[in-house]
Amino acid sequence: MKRFLSAFTALLSFSLLMASVAPLEGDSLLVATNEVSMSDSIPVFNKAPKWAKDWLNSLIRGHIDRTRERRLDLSFAVTPSYTREAGFGIGGAATGLYRLNRLDSITPPSDVFASLNASINGFFVLTIKGNTIFRNDKSRLSYKLESYIKALDFWGIRSADCDINHKSSYTRRQIDLQSEYVMRLPKNFFIGLQTRFDYTDARNVKAPDYFLGERPQYFTTGIGALIEWDSRDNILTPTRGAHFAFKPMVYPAFLGNSNTTAYSYNFIANAYISIGRHSTVAFDLYAKSNSSRIPWTLREQLASDGVRMRGYYMGRYIDCNQLTFQTEYRQHIYKRFGAVAWGGVGSVFDRPKNFKNAQWLYNFGFGLRFEFKHNVNARIDYGFGKHTSGILFAIGEAF
Repeated sequence: MKRFLSAFTALLSFSLLMASVAPLEGDSLLVATNEVSMSDSIPVFNKAPKWAKDWLNSLIRGHIDRTRERRLDLSFAVTPSYTREAGFGIGGAATGLYRLNRLDSITPPSDVFASLNASINGFFVLTIKGNTIFRNDKSRLSYKLESYIKALDFWGIRSADCDINHKSSYTRRQIDLQSEYVMRLPKNFFIGLQTRFDYTDARNVKAPDYFLGERPQYFTTGIGALIEWDSRDNILTPTRGAHFAFKPMVYPAFLGNSNTTAYSYNFIANAYISIGRHSTVAFDLYAKSNSSRIPWTLREQLASDGVRMRGYYMGRYIDCNQLTFQTEYRQHIYKRFGAVAWGGVGSVFDRPKNFKNAQWLYNFGFGLRFEFKHNVNARIDYGFGKHTSGILFAIGEAF
């Protein structure tokens, strides 16, 4: 019954999201005229108020790129929500596209996304993220802010302990701000800087010995480099091209309250192959290695990003290193609707040399897609794993 209710809630959220696209004022006269004629062509809307006609028009035309007509092409929704960790709740989300130069017909639009969600389990999550693409795509700024309070189940901070410890719990309070700025070099190469500020506080800890002597609260600051090769046709919903990124970062002890300086090395490889006009095969390889003495707050948590190992419980497996691989088939079905199917494997482990002895977990699942904005999909995914499954609802493709 619980799985049925969660699936029903997710589908309801998906439906309400499709019906909640609202236009901004300031459209060109031509566009406004076309929209009115579209709504007036439906008899039931002949005498409807303006807001109802605007709702219908934006629903019908919400996937059209209007960034050359508006300073910010914004859409929003308020929907019920469900995740394995949070349970049932209610959330609001807004996503927008814009161009710094609306006369530029070559550079893809920039994007911004914000969401706020609260649940009956005491979850409170605020997310703000986006990508700003500067003139002629010569440089890019990406950012992500997450602030949340989450009452989570907990098994420990090492994968070996997560397998044998009994389930406990704690409340995680976190503010995590990440940013990346890159400049374009010849032949799709980018180079730049990345920063991260993280504050995490564990409260109501039922099993403090699971932290292995580490303090429950840390704040850390990371500074790093970024090297990319990017030939994707767009960032949010790529259909062809490839993206490779190497991201080394250092967390100096004097920029936080950790006793030691820590390091991390992140490598991401994505490839996208179009099969005909309506389908894409996507590949994702993710590898991240952290210092063995990195604070537990920065360790890898399987399924914590909604991108990889979908369906696993956030934090069920935690350790210093993570390696995952997945492939996803994306199929357009009808107009703005699509579907996906994916499969993959992943693991977290203590040291890179021990990855062969790590516990490898499988992952597969299915999902629905709706083009919420131009090249911005709303997605609902149902993932399966070892003794687990779960629903995920988000904006934007997984990778």
